[in-house]
Amino acid sequence: MSEKDIFVLGIETSCDETAAAIVKNGREIVANVVASQMESHQRFGGVVPEIASRHHVEQITLVLEETMKQANMDVSEIDAIAVTEGPGLVGALLIGVNAAKALAFAHRIPLVGVHHIAGHIYANQLVQDMKFPLLALVVSGGHTELIYMKEHGVFEVIGETRDDAAGEAYDKVARALQLPYPGGPHIDRLAKQGKPTIDLPRAWLEEGSYDFSFSGLKSAVINTLHNAKQRGETILPEDMAASFQTSVVEVLVGKTIQAAAHYDVKQILLAGGVAANEGLRTQLQKQVEQLPEVELVIPPLSLCTDNAAMIAAAGTVLFQQGKRATMALNANPSLLL
Repeated sequence: MSEKDIFVLGIETSCDETAAAIVKNGREIVANVVASQMESHQRFGGVVPEIASRHHVEQITLVLEETMKQANMDVSEIDAIAVTEGPGLVGALLIGVNAAKALAFAHRIPLVGVHHIAGHIYANQLVQDMKFPLLALVVSGGHTELIYMKEHGVFEVIGETRDDAAGEAYDKVARALQLPYPGGPHIDRLAKQGKPTIDLPRAWLEEGSYDFSFSGLKSAVINTLHNAKQRGETILPEDMAASFQTSVVEVLVGKTIQAAAHYDVKQILLAGGVAANEGLRTQLQKQVEQLPEVELVIPPLSLCTDNAAMIAAAGTVLFQQGKRATMALNANPSLLL
């Protein structure tokens, strides 16, 4: 690291969290502010893009001001501004991108566009230094991916979901069990009280594939509940939650361990909103213990869900690599890693 500390302001508005953070040297959080909209979307049972965008418009200035205040810094002390350019909801992304461009233009600060998933992976660097080659398991509402990294900023997607992301399956199964949105935490909590007694499918796909598929599992849960109801039988919600979670976790962990051995990695990183799932964390820890040479890094719960510290951490690496965005930077809802 050069003698001068690098301070990067991160901005994240890809879905329903308006977030800003300042990170020092890509590793140390100076300030981290997140304004959640969960309550607004709860009554709709999911995120409503139009409502999300309006909330970002209302919150972005306040969140940025609060971040600078927490850090006790002036904008002139910021070395770069990193912003999520995609993927995500286009209207939501635009608010963050335009706020970042306005600040960068007004204060003549370099601007860096960050991929949302790269951010989730780099949340781990706020906990522990990355050791290459590594494997990241990214599990969230919109993504389920296995990503191999040989060095900083280079991502190779070796496995991804062919249909529903794991988090999406959690939300849909939660709805079938009449649990509130977001479903993940509720199923995780309920699963601890039940037993995985219901036989549900596990999609391993073809030999040697690291891809995932959760659509069939979700349908199997819905059909099992529906058939039981028609026959007048009762299925305990906690047993269904435990059975569903066991099926998801077994495949996620199984494929991750297979890939880690095949690619001979030094580290496994867990990333994304579903990384907060206790069942997944516990199982992954157990299995990684069988690989003595591999270190497992799991970020704290506050860094699993969307936040801007992770965007600033990923942005610092890009900034140090000399990557810059111009004022033509735009929101890209389907940005590839």
